[in-house]
Amino acid sequence: MFTGIVQDMGRIVALEPRDGDVRLRVAVGRLPLGSVRSGDSIAVSGVCLTVVEHDDRGFAADVSNETLSLTTLGDLVPGSRVNLEPALRAGDPLGGHLVSGHVDGIGRVVSLAQDARSWRIRFETPPALARYVARKGSIAIDGVSLTVNEVEGSEFGINIIPHTFEVTTIGGYAPGQRVNLEIDTIARYVERLLAAGAAS
Repeated sequence: MFTGIVQDMGRIVALEPRDGDVRLRVAVGRLPLGSVRSGDSIAVSGVCLTVVEHDDRGFAADVSNETLSLTTLGDLVPGSRVNLEPALRAGDPLGGHLVSGHVDGIGRVVSLAQDARSWRIRFETPPALARYVARKGSIAIDGVSLTVNEVEGSEFGINIIPHTFEVTTIGGYAPGQRVNLEIDTIARYVERLLAAGAAS
C-alpha cells in the first residue's frame, strides 16, 4: 500500500527488452534507497512495481506487457520523469489516502489554468470509471493523492498547490497528456455493498 504522497521525481534511464517484456531502470534524486531490498515495492507514477536491482543511484523493475498496455508506463522513454513513492511501512504517517498502486484506467488532461499561485486542471476519465469520482472525494493521478473539486459527466477538476506542482510530474502536464488513474478504494466497496443489498 501507498499514501499518494510522492517522495521524489525519478528519471527513466533505460527500458531494456527482456524475453518479451521490459526491465525499467529508474534514477532517483532525493529518494533514499539504503533500506530498500530486492522484492520491495515502489510506486512509479502510480504503478506498483517490484524492485529487482538497486544501488544508491537508482533501481530496476520488470514490467509486463499487460502493465505496459494498461498504464502510461508504455509511453515512457529514456529521460521521462516519474513520480516515486516507496511502499507504506508500519508506523509511517498516512498523509494522503490509501493507494494500492493498481491503476484502474488511463485518463487525459483536458485543460490547465493558473489560479493565483495554484493551478486548476481538468481531466477526462474513461466512462466506466466516471461514477467512482465524487466531489471532495480522493483520487490518485500518476500516484499523487488529490481531492476532487468538481465533477461534470466524465470530466473532473483538481486544484494543484504550488508545492505539488513543483515536486511531482504534474508540473509538466499539457492538454492531451495521458495519466494513470486509481479511484478511491472506498468507492469500490460502497458499490459492492450496494449491489449486494439490492440483490438480497
